[in-house]
Amino acid sequence: QVQLVESGGGLVQPGGSLRLSCAASRSIDSMYVMGWYRQAPGQQRNLVATITSGGTTTYADSVKGRFTISRDNAKNTVYLQMNSLKADDTAVYYCNGKALIIGNTRDYWGQGTQVTVYS
Repeated sequence: QVQLVESGGGLVQPGGSLRLSCAASRSIDSMYVMGWYRQAPGQQRNLVATITSGGTTTYADSVKGRFTISRDNAKNTVYLQMNSLKADDTAVYYCNGKALIIGNTRDYWGQGTQVTVYS
């Protein structure tokens, strides 16, 4: 089992920045992809960004050019740098890790961290 713990959420004004961290309880070397998702009230959980074990990244169109995902395998941590924040970015942000176990993908989730962009 791997536990993922997010941190770094909070209140920020439009145009501001936050950096989210996702710390894993053990090595993330086995996670072939890690990502951030977000869920606003009354909405489904949506993909924000992913990063593979090889460092390939993908982003939702709504955050391209503003958010940057990175991973530090030595620290077992994934980050999401969020710049130029907008009110629409307000949501609970969840960290996700995917591992292949006996040929099947297993998902791991954190408990979420709240990001609120207010004016």
